[in-house]
Amino acid sequence: MRLAQAALLLASVTVAACTSTAAQWDPPLLVGGLLAFSIVSEPIPLQLKRVTMSGAFLGVVLTVVVAGPAPAVLVGAVTMIQNARRRRVGRDVWLPNVSSHVAFPLVGALLFDLVDGPQLLAARDIAFVPVVVGVFMTMNLLNFALIAVDVRLPDGPGLREALRDVYVPVFPVELAGSLLTALVAYAYVAYGVGALLFLGVVALSFQHLIRMATDAVRSKAEVEARNEQLAALQVGLISTTLKTLSLRDHRTARHSAAVARYAREMAAELDLDTREQDVIHTAALFHDIGKFIFPDSILLTDRRLTDDEYEIIKRHPVVGAQLIAEIDGYGPVADIVLSHHERIDGRGYPSGLAGEEIPLGARIVAVADIYDVITARDTYRTPVSVPEAFAELRRVAGTQLDAMLVELFIDLVERRGIRFRHTSEADFEAELALERRVREYAEPRPAAA
Repeated sequence: MRLAQAALLLASVTVAACTSTAAQWDPPLLVGGLLAFSIVSEPIPLQLKRVTMSGAFLGVVLTVVVAGPAPAVLVGAVTMIQNARRRRVGRDVWLPNVSSHVAFPLVGALLFDLVDGPQLLAARDIAFVPVVVGVFMTMNLLNFALIAVDVRLPDGPGLREALRDVYVPVFPVELAGSLLTALVAYAYVAYGVGALLFLGVVALSFQHLIRMATDAVRSKAEVEARNEQLAALQVGLISTTLKTLSLRDHRTARHSAAVARYAREMAAELDLDTREQDVIHTAALFHDIGKFIFPDSILLTDRRLTDDEYEIIKRHPVVGAQLIAEIDGYGPVADIVLSHHERIDGRGYPSGLAGEEIPLGARIVAVADIYDVITARDTYRTPVSVPEAFAELRRVAGTQLDAMLVELFIDLVERRGIRFRHTSEADFEAELALERRVREYAEPRPAAA
């Protein structure tokens, strides 16, 4: 076994050296930053029984995506060597760790190159997202398999058992990690090395919560508690994604926050309970998150869209709902996101629902959505005054919008003066409320009497 691991290590280093180019190491600050991140995050491993998954995985995969095979192999090897020195372990421990951490980065980098990943990323082609996700998950599974096979004998869990008990429970979160990696890679190409600060803040918390998830597998009671924390992680990741993507499209991010504020006020006015208000607020916050898969030529244009482009835009409720539906327990949020462009007269999309077939939350979001689109100064339309906006809402009441909700909203604005300042960072942050939202979802709820 040790001979095979040594051979794998030698072969991987040799191939990486042969494929190394000067461009992979430029800029040096990028490689150095990724190496530093990996070393810092390595003390947060994911462990169950004798199976240990590296806490530096996100840093290694990102090196694969934005640098290349040779830097990725270097980051993986140096991180594991530093880990061995810190833990003062013998060859029986460090050799399999180092060999696996040079093998899976090399395989991932070669695969990424094979599917033209570097070209897609440089061009900011939306196709790079599924490519990065696929490479991430391939490397993740290969890393897990190499370590699990190594510890399988004589007394460790079998590979099938390890997959069932360790890998499957954290698979959804690892999938979220792959989307995070794609997001950071995009941010790096668009905004430079400074985007790595985002990786450092989010990914360390990400690794910590995944470790808690794997620890929870040891007992049923702990599993139930950690599921709450995983939900908080996923909500936090989506919220952080929205904040980061606001760098790409300031208008849509601020618009979503405005719709969330108006929608919560309407839900409260209807005397819906706090949980329902939270569901509607969350759905409003993410109602347009599906738009972020679209190319800049469509998303950021100020011209009138062509018919073909408009058909593409009409996919965003389905895409957004599919993303939100990945979070356990968020089916009602996904339903609202899916239906927020349905019309009372049944002529909306994607399903042609009519009247009360449309979820109440979606009807609420639709009113807030149209009001903000036509009044905000940072949308693609010339803004109208509040009285003109009220007239437009009433014009489409009963056909496009729920007439009762239109009058309720107009009354709220007139009576309480609710508004959202698109130029205010404080208003934007208040609607995301990331820390409060994560804390509320993470705290255990009291049992019903």
